[in-house]
Formats: sequence, C-alpha cells, structure tokens
Amino acid sequence: MTDFLAAALQLTSTSDVDSNFSAAEEQIELASRRGADFIGLPENFAFIGDDKKRLEISSSLAEKCNRFLVTMARRYQIVLLGGGFPVPAEDNNRTLNRAELIGRDGQLLGRYDKIHLFDVDLPDGNKYRESETIVSGKELPSVIDVPGLCKVGLSICYDVRFPELYRHLVDNGAELLMIPAAFTAFTGKDHWQILLQARAIENTSYVLAPAQTGLHYRRRQSHGHAMVIDPWGTVLADAGLLQGAAIAPVDTARVKGVRDQMPSIKHRKPELF
Repeated sequence: MTDFLAAALQLTSTSDVDSNFSAAEEQIELASRRGADFIGLPENFAFIGDDKKRLEISSSLAEKCNRFLVTMARRYQIVLLGGGFPVPAEDNNRTLNRAELIGRDGQLLGRYDKIHLFDVDLPDGNKYRESETIVSGKELPSVIDVPGLCKVGLSICYDVRFPELYRHLVDNGAELLMIPAAFTAFTGKDHWQILLQARAIENTSYVLAPAQTGLHYRRRQSHGHAMVIDPWGTVLADAGLLQGAAIAPVDTARVKGVRDQMPSIKHRKPELF
C-alpha cells in the first residue's frame, strides 16, 4: 500500500484523565469511521494540569496510557500514536515525555522520549520551564517501518524548532514526520504552521501534526490547528480551533515524486559544514 488515510487528532485535554480518554476515543472512533488507517493523538493527550499532580500520578498514568493505546489500536484496527505522556524518570523527581507508536494488533512499533525541552519566557507573561519537571530524552528517534504503510519518524512539539532532528530522520528513510504538540496559543499564531510547512518542504516529507486546542486550566491555552501537510508543503487538512481531526491521504509515491522533482536532499553538501 502506498496510499492511506492519516488523521491528526485535536483535543482539549485537562487534569481529568478519564474524561480525556473518553474524548480521545470519541475522536479515534470518528476518524476510523472515516477510513483513517493511521491516527495520531497530540502531546499530553491524557493529562494537562498541575506539574506536581502529574508527577504524583505519572507511574499509574503511564500504565493507563499504554493500556489505552493498545486497546484503541486493537479495537479500531488502526496504527495509533500516543503523542506524549508522562513516564517516571530515574531521578523520581521528574518524568520523561514519551510518544509511543502502536500497531493494529497492539504491538509496540517504537517509542521516543522528547529531547528538546520548552524553557521560555513569553511576551504574554507566561513562563514555561519543562526542564524543572521533565527529563530530556537521551537518544535520537529511530525511523519506524510500519508494515503496509510507510516509514515514520517521531518527534514531539518543541522539537519542531530544531531542523537537524528531522534531517536525522530523513537520512534514515522517514517519509512521514510525526509532530504531536501542545503548542502555546501565543507562539502558535505566528510560528506553528510556518514551522510545520518548513519541516515538510525541506525534507520533502509528509507531516502529521496532532494538536491540543483551547483553554486547559488557568492561563494555559493551546493554539489548535492540527494539520496534515504534503511533501510540497501544501496543507491538506487543518482541524481549526475545535476538537476534531485533520484527515487526509498520505501517498508514499507522492514522496518519491516530489523528491525526484526537487532533489534538494541529494544536493546537500555535508562535507562543507
């Protein structure tokens, strides 16, 4: 198969884990009914709330997330990405932010722990210090060959600002770049779509970007606009601001065609840098 439907889901997750799982399953079911074979959940799909509570529940939440992903993949016969959920770190004071890709029969196809952590002071007054509660992943993501579909490269949210990560993925055969996110409303309005299109264009790859949207708690607000983008940089689907999904076909023959027409990857001069 070279042509399949992919869905980037969009959620407004909160600190209510059970409610988040219910909302996620609702969107998974709707997307699968529309024919999606490959579905991605956004970063923090299971919990967005107080950092202290996230650490306290991280052990049980990690187990619940894994069971949920396996159950959903089997129930709806889809390949499913859990775009980021907390997993206890070795120091017992922080967590990893982990994405897992699950096959139709519930097997783990691959995982990735977020490398780049969002430590910024935004002009709107919001401050983010992910490194205070999250441990950076220490291994580059591997490219996952999903049987019958395509070769997938994983990343999470803030990673999108670091193009060298995606060069690594494409150098290892990636055709579809996964960028699940909880992008802030302030940065998203100026940077989200531009960054996604840049990663698609410079790597001549599809981009599937599930997203959080709306107000989660206090001043924490996400930008939305989950997207599917093709290797030419064309936005094939945009979920807008409401919970739902961006759904569009992914065609690996299209990847080859664009790379033949615009062979910029072959024209790189790594020996000069």
